Amino acid sequence: MSAPSAPAPSAGQPPDVFRRLAPQMGALDRFMQDQIRSFEPEIRGMAVYCLESSGKRLRPTLVFISGWRGDGVVDDTLVRAAGVVEMVHLATLVHDDIMDRAALRRNRGTAAHEFGPDAAVLLGDALFSQALHVASQFPSTEVCRLVSESTRKVCSGEIMQTLHRRELGVTRDDYWRVIDLKTAELFRVSCYLGARLAGFAPEFVAAANDFGRRLGIAYQIYDDLVDFLGEEKSIGKTLGTDLASGKLTLPLMLLLERLSAPERTDLAEALQGRKPLPLSASVERMRALGIADGVAAAVDEELDRARAVLAPYATLEPVPLMLQLTDLLKSQLAALYSEAAKP
Repeated sequence: MSAPSAPAPSAGQPPDVFRRLAPQMGALDRFMQDQIRSFEPEIRGMAVYCLESSGKRLRPTLVFISGWRGDGVVDDTLVRAAGVVEMVHLATLVHDDIMDRAALRRNRGTAAHEFGPDAAVLLGDALFSQALHVASQFPSTEVCRLVSESTRKVCSGEIMQTLHRRELGVTRDDYWRVIDLKTAELFRVSCYLGARLAGFAPEFVAAANDFGRRLGIAYQIYDDLVDFLGEEKSIGKTLGTDLASGKLTLPLMLLLERLSAPERTDLAEALQGRKPLPLSASVERMRALGIADGVAAAVDEELDRARAVLAPYATLEPVPLMLQLTDLLKSQLAALYSEAAKP
């Protein structure tokens, strides 16, 4: 397994893009706290718990940097749009954790683990509803329409993946279609809204839209590799859920292609839920067969496409920060290689 080369932030320092977004993220924190007060008192603590489980806030980051107008410039319109996409994302995480039976996220118990799956599914619905309520308050219907459509697409992607669980006939095209919907869609709409609401020219708005989609696809492929080669303590969420729930992701597709016939039968039966297969056994074979190399190549291809669509707009203020996110994902991929190489 040969690690990809990538720039990495200085030890202990967040990447430049996140440092420069501190004023915007502070405004987003205040906005999200205001939204909590809209929830009924009886479930307010549950909503707070979900907000506190938020991670790097990649989707709000995409809104802010796609609409970037300079350091310290905080646009309230972008803050509200970022809040909308973050609430939709949090709702999808609540539902994902229920379906994956995950107990851990961000090194804390998932909402389903803390409050039970019945209450958690309704909490996710409440977050979706609040997001659409905020979206409906923009001066035009465009934001509400776009967010509603994206929410439907995200749910459709999850439904498709759920219906294909434990099926071995899932193709590469099926896989790309699912991740395009369930993950890349919110990345895409985040970039579109940022550039559009900031008033950039339609040509750049379209490029930002395409950039977000490509970045989202790359991120999900990377995340599917993390499910096998990551460490729960450093990643902060339950891993191994794809094999346990029978999701045929790219790492598993590549593994099935390269295993010997007897091993392939064992893995196929595990994916179908017919016999147990320890996660460690799959991880060991992935390392031995260099599966990460194939997955990394797919990530790099999408990142190259993402960078290419921005090339004509290199002089615009948002572009350097947007490109930093592709560098950051390459750094995370390199770090995953390093972690996986440890005995």
